[in-house]
Amino acid sequence: MKAIALFSGGLDSTLAMKLIIDQGIEVLAVNINTGFGSTKDRLEHMQSMCDQVGAELKIIDIQNEFLQEVLFDPKHGYGKNFNPCIDCHAKMFAVAKRIMEAEGASFLISGEVMGQRPMSQNKDSLQTVLNESNCDGILLRPLSAKMLKPTIPEEKGWVDREKLEGITGRNRDRQLEMVKEIGLENFESPGGGCLLTDEHFGKKMFDFIKYDKFEVKDIPVMKFGRHFRLKDGAKLVIGRDREENQHLQAIENDKYYHIRTVSLPGPHSLLSKNASEDDKLLASRAILTYCKTELDKDYTLSFDGDEVVAKRLNSRVDMKEFSI
Repeated sequence: MKAIALFSGGLDSTLAMKLIIDQGIEVLAVNINTGFGSTKDRLEHMQSMCDQVGAELKIIDIQNEFLQEVLFDPKHGYGKNFNPCIDCHAKMFAVAKRIMEAEGASFLISGEVMGQRPMSQNKDSLQTVLNESNCDGILLRPLSAKMLKPTIPEEKGWVDREKLEGITGRNRDRQLEMVKEIGLENFESPGGGCLLTDEHFGKKMFDFIKYDKFEVKDIPVMKFGRHFRLKDGAKLVIGRDREENQHLQAIENDKYYHIRTVSLPGPHSLLSKNASEDDKLLASRAILTYCKTELDKDYTLSFDGDEVVAKRLNSRVDMKEFSI
């Protein structure tokens, strides 16, 4: 017997897998990458969680599919920010079902807890996701199973329903008890793993689609730096620290100039290639305010090799009206 788990790397999905593995069922943990997960590389952490409970890990990239079918026209709308949670979950379950069939597995599991999230994990939403993904009956939610109708794995006796949980709501006391019982180490604290649920990230997304068509190659641009929309409509991104500078340097996107300061340390920055000359100058002056520079002194910046000479702005406050 084999099951496919939708695996985020978080505590709930890890515990859900453990409940099924303890019943002698093989579990393949599938992490589905929409492109909007954490900015940190979590592969090592996810592998550690799987190793501790005895599951195999597999990463599935659906970024193109997610953008084309879910993100910009969600049937069930957005949450508080730019998050189409119900449609997103339905897409993930549909993808997981394809993997289940390809792997010869018998059912799906997820770490969802009824009532933990008001939009996507109330009882009606949990059922809607099943209906939209054609997974009704084959998706088992081990942490809340006793509060939900029995699934096919339970009805057929593949899984002992009595050994599952009946957790509801946001309280995590039972999950933490389970952590102690199984000796799970280095698990993540609960939190929003999807950037689309973040208010500030949502504002950047709404701003982007107002000016440009959003593509997969634009996702990394959105994840790092300070973002500005300049006077004539160009987008400027300025790195905040060394780590962000490194991420911005690695971006390959033909929509943007890579801007570097010449002969002085400074942040790595990106600017729309369709920027007007006025926006290029404004971007240059803005970048210089994040360097150790003097007023009324000329400095040189490189726009993919083309040099621009500019003076810094009086203050970073001068950019406040352009900040996203």
